[in-house]
Amino acid sequence: MKLKPAELSAALDLLEQGDWKAAHEIVQKDEASPLACWAHGIVHLMEGDMPNARYWYREAGRAFPAKASIQDEIKTLKESR
Repeated sequence: MKLKPAELSAALDLLEQGDWKAAHEIVQKDEASPLACWAHGIVHLMEGDMPNARYWYREAGRAFPAKASIQDEIKTLKESR
């Protein structure tokens, strides 16, 4: 299922608030769109699950950030929509 723009926005707002668990509930519904996969990777960065984060970054077609600034990743993702 492809996320609607409003759903992705809601997930990003939750990530900005630090609520990665609620964001995960949203983004895991879409395992195909690059933006949802990127958001899924950020969820796992926040969780501290680096292998899973790397997987989702690969699925998104993005390089895994060497020095992951979660806030920068969220900001860049928001600007990419």
